[in-house]
Amino acid sequence: MVSASFEEITRTVPERSLLLPIRKKAGRNNRGVVTVRHRGGGAKRRLRIIDFKRDKIGVQGKVVAVEYDPNRSARIALIYYADGEKRYILAPLGLNVGDTIMTGEGAEIKPGNTLPLSAIPDGTLIHNLEFEPGKGGQIVRSAGTAAQLLGKEGRYALVRLPSGEVRRFLSDCLATVGQVCNVEHQGVKSGKAGRIRLLGRRPQVRGSAMTPRDHPHGGGEGRAPRGMAPKTPWGKTALGPKTRRNKASDRLIVKRRK
Repeated sequence: MVSASFEEITRTVPERSLLLPIRKKAGRNNRGVVTVRHRGGGAKRRLRIIDFKRDKIGVQGKVVAVEYDPNRSARIALIYYADGEKRYILAPLGLNVGDTIMTGEGAEIKPGNTLPLSAIPDGTLIHNLEFEPGKGGQIVRSAGTAAQLLGKEGRYALVRLPSGEVRRFLSDCLATVGQVCNVEHQGVKSGKAGRIRLLGRRPQVRGSAMTPRDHPHGGGEGRAPRGMAPKTPWGKTALGPKTRRNKASDRLIVKRRK
């Protein structure tokens, strides 16, 4: 078993005004039908309201604490703004208690500050990147990830994403400077089944261990090999089929990740 060190955590009690209850769904949709298998149980947790929009333009904020968030791999930072408001943000690498952050074109290029892509120098590492201006950061949000701003072409900016894909984004899209903290998250090893169950993930049974009526890979004498491509219990191909649905934004992709 390999665990995180939690050495960057400075506070263990979350800000009560920024908490919401989470109702467990166990992989079920609004009709109670299981649409995602192998979900259920898990430790009880509450939702932290994270500010992905970073829309406090020109208002200075101070980092009061760095906290653990059970709902994500990254750490979060509690910010007290000059106007009295409190918010959680994703904690970038190098952001410490007592540091100040700012949003806007005039903000300094340092970890935690949010600026439009047009105001960020080429080569800068960024995270919490918007797809559309004003919609809030949707990508590059997990622990240890960072995208790189490669250059600018007219009203677009070229960004290399963590997957290796190079993509155009509107220059008005906001992004936060720096790399998401908790870089060692990739080295965590569960070590036992109980830690997986605490995350809300139930056991997965191999298709080859089932009967032919339960799975396309089932049946046979002994350990029979798969007689076909990997499939789900309902006969859909499980490896290789394309999953992208938004064909309209393909024109913004300069270089595929594969």
